[in-house]
Amino acid sequence: VQLQASGGGLVQPGDSLTLSCVVSGSTLDYDAIGWFRQAPGKEREGVSCASQSDEQISYADSVMGRFTISRDNAKNTVYLQMNSLKPEDSGVYYCAAVTFSPQTVCTVRTMTTLYKHRYWGRGTLVTVSS
Repeated sequence: VQLQASGGGLVQPGDSLTLSCVVSGSTLDYDAIGWFRQAPGKEREGVSCASQSDEQISYADSVMGRFTISRDNAKNTVYLQMNSLKPEDSGVYYCAAVTFSPQTVCTVRTMTTLYKHRYWGRGTLVTVSS
């Protein structure tokens, strides 16, 4: 599985930005797509997780109501729509294809702590600054 994130940039507080993650490879090799971010000097944190069928979608509390994860299966692309951006949303954003043990639900917590494997793509930088 290979992933490539794009769409980052420099925006002002309150602006919107949409990130894209193109996924190639067999969908049988993973259970969900997750978005993560890492700010300078901080650990990588989970932002959003969506299962293959979108039956399970999860957001970090810090982005709930502002970010939306979606997918276009025809384009093999998963999006992260980010609205009302704040300076604390700045960082390198990564998408990952995540596999779980059976019965494990895709959540921001499980894709960070209870995953079996994660395939990473290169990140895209988001800077929110006035």
